[in-house]
Amino acid sequence: MSIVVIGCVFVDIKGYPSRTYIPGGRNAGKVRYVHGGVSRNIAEDLGNMELDPVLISLVDPNGTGEDVLLRLREHGVDTRMIQKVPDGMGTWLAVFDNNNDVCASISHRPDLSPLLCLLQAEGNSLFSAADSILLELDLDESLMEEIYRLKCKYNKKIYAAVSNINIALDRRAYLQQTDCFICNRQEAGVLFSAEFSGDSPDSLARQLSERVIDANIPSMVVTLGGDGAIWADSRGLYGTCAAQQVPVADTTGAGDAFFAGVAAGLTYGKSLSEACCIGVRLASSVICSLENTCPHFLPSEFGLTP
Repeated sequence: MSIVVIGCVFVDIKGYPSRTYIPGGRNAGKVRYVHGGVSRNIAEDLGNMELDPVLISLVDPNGTGEDVLLRLREHGVDTRMIQKVPDGMGTWLAVFDNNNDVCASISHRPDLSPLLCLLQAEGNSLFSAADSILLELDLDESLMEEIYRLKCKYNKKIYAAVSNINIALDRRAYLQQTDCFICNRQEAGVLFSAEFSGDSPDSLARQLSERVIDANIPSMVVTLGGDGAIWADSRGLYGTCAAQQVPVADTTGAGDAFFAGVAAGLTYGKSLSEACCIGVRLASSVICSLENTCPHFLPSEFGLTP
């Protein structure tokens, strides 16, 4: 089959100032509407790599929802498991400053409860045929229970991202059943109640290794922005991956693309170190554009054989 992605669809509303951004002021500029959401972005990134992902999610029963479905199909995503329900999509409102960094944002999360019925009805066929399962760790508790039940039943690999680390803190027990957890430096600091800053990537990787072993997490990757990424597993192996230097247009979606690259690499036989290199390449392709997702790639460009 392919990779199954479970999570939210969002519409991102982004504001860019045309002159110097003034906090609290009335700033003239441009407003763009972009299809977003961690899982939606990840699914489109995988589709752009021609890996035929299946997205399990929800959209609103209106024209915006139809636009989301149409774009996903155009980018090679299987949308048959996306249901149309009221309040199916979330909204992320973000204002960027003159350095293209987010300076203010508000997020409305959708109601994902209808996904539980879908998983209960279709989960056996989806999980039994999947190559791996990708999800957001901060999904509803009932969804998490069903997903990890199916994981154990069919012995599938799960790779997890996070969109709200404060919610994910209540899901720490699931991390021990997650084959690889991928997050950024700030999120890792919250998870381990430790500040991951000020040290070299090598030093941070050693710290991560100690914490991964203590927490009994199978493996973990932490992104460091311009310093690349670090990784560690429960066997005591750890390492670093340097970032690619590219001009920054918009960093939105870069973390999702990194996750997609790492998960794709791990799904199809790459080591954690090799998978991180794929993630860095995908993230770099997003950073230098105004899109939330990567451009089109062939699996052979990353040495992948689905």
